Amino acid sequence: MKILFGIQGTGNGHISRARILAKYLKENAVDVTYLISGRDKEKLFDMEIFGDFIHRKGLTFATKNGKINYLSTFWQNSLLGFYRDIRALSLADYDLVITDFEPVSAWAGKRQGKPVLGIGHQYAFGENTPLAGESIMAKWLMRNFAPAQNAIGLHWHPYSDNVLPPIIDTTLAATNRGEHVVVYLPFENQTQISAILNQLPQYHFKQYSPELTDGEQANVSLRQTSYQAFKQDLASAKAVICNSGFELISECLHLGKPILTKPLHGQMEQHSNALALEQLDYATVIDKVTTTKVSDWLNAAQASQAKPLPDVAKHLVDWILQGDWHQHQQLGKQLWRQASV
Repeated sequence: MKILFGIQGTGNGHISRARILAKYLKENAVDVTYLISGRDKEKLFDMEIFGDFIHRKGLTFATKNGKINYLSTFWQNSLLGFYRDIRALSLADYDLVITDFEPVSAWAGKRQGKPVLGIGHQYAFGENTPLAGESIMAKWLMRNFAPAQNAIGLHWHPYSDNVLPPIIDTTLAATNRGEHVVVYLPFENQTQISAILNQLPQYHFKQYSPELTDGEQANVSLRQTSYQAFKQDLASAKAVICNSGFELISECLHLGKPILTKPLHGQMEQHSNALALEQLDYATVIDKVTTTKVSDWLNAAQASQAKPLPDVAKHLVDWILQGDWHQHQQLGKQLWRQASV
């Protein structure tokens, strides 16, 4: 079986999931070509697992100070270039297209009549999934951004029979708890976040962002995003402050880390995640990062119970290789029996 695997490069959650799936695909000697879009190639890091991957501009959302900037989004995306990328991508040699909400591979597969299997959090948004911040445009984009004939959604609760537990690196384990708080708010203004954290000198924060360079600023350790370093600091953190993206919060639940989360304004997925977290009582949600809100939460935060997740990626790769991509009900039942979320 020869597979083209499209990965959405906006944020790091899609790439983190794909790394884990790539490991098991490689162990099974599957011939996979990876296509990554949505982020400039020079801004990608720790990509060795994907080999000589294809890079395309794709489509992405521009953000500023924790909000989607729709005007910048319009100017930064070229629909004509996107259409040309779809037309130029030949899938003649591939048996299957997998897409984690990556639009070039998904639309090329649809156009050329290839089987397209969607795997990702966005494919979990059915009629029973908590929804917030929705609009007609947001719903349309969720359905049509990266269409798939068959879809496996990922979420913290089995909202429908095509939804599996999150894909995370299950070798990730909590280490002896440190005294630092991991802060990962890549869509916020990093200077403003540092200033807020500096007003809480009794706490030690490790602030990660692709925009930062390593350094110390009083009680805040500034860190440029690095896969291994981030995982190590996450494993030993006393708590985590982050946006409402799916993958990092899934890792926090697995490790038992208290979570303070602020959804990206204007993004339906993150607002919906925040609503689900509140309904499941898994995190504290805020609409703005302020010194008072961070301080109040840290003063009240209690140890969180770990919610170990099964090795979804391993089971999913085994299922993919069986080739019957319509039949996912038994896979879901099996994995939810093993999940603690």
